[in-house]
Amino acid sequence: MNNDIKNLQKSINYDFSKPELLLQALTHSSYANDNKLNFHFSNQRFEFLGDSLLGMMIALMIFEIKPELSEGKMSKLRADLVCEKSLAGLAVEINLGSYLLLSHGEDKNGGRERPSILADAFEAVIAAIYLDGGFESTKEFVSNTFSKHIQYHVQNDSDYKTLFQEYIQPQSGLKYIYQLVAEEGPNHDKLFTIELKINDDTVGTGTGKSKKIAQQQAAKEALEKLKGDK
Repeated sequence: MNNDIKNLQKSINYDFSKPELLLQALTHSSYANDNKLNFHFSNQRFEFLGDSLLGMMIALMIFEIKPELSEGKMSKLRADLVCEKSLAGLAVEINLGSYLLLSHGEDKNGGRERPSILADAFEAVIAAIYLDGGFESTKEFVSNTFSKHIQYHVQNDSDYKTLFQEYIQPQSGLKYIYQLVAEEGPNHDKLFTIELKINDDTVGTGTGKSKKIAQQQAAKEALEKLKGDK
């Protein structure tokens, strides 16, 4: 295990004036229990604070970046960004698991790769930055970490199937269907190709890792083609 937290500070682009705060953010409750430390020395309380800070700051970023989104879409986007899977992925990007202080048993059982532990530790690090550097430092870290993810989610959140349906609905007599035309690859890494047909004419083709993604791509292509012909 690499306990050189100076490397971690480089990874997150933040230098702690009180590195003991970062060390506490990395201390799992199993380590504290094994070493008979007071529960205050684990990262559980930091995780609680970090969770609240992150939710608020992500909400603020979404509001600033995409103020035209509805409340429902803002809530969904925030939930997608701060879910366990998302935070664990960000933790992996900075190799956070290698810095964690875990009990021998937790370490042996794969705790460094466990999504729940990684996500909690990531939130604890956010709390540590806040306690060390205040609101602006925390906001800068969250902004640098999440801005590109917010943009990606927004760009890929358009419901082209609904837009396509609304576009052709006024035109009576048109019947459309999404037809699976190809399914390639092993079960864990499938690639689907779907054609969108209107009255048996193919107007859009989409490919994706799921049928839903492929359908969205087919609807997008169909919309672009139909609107271009208009």
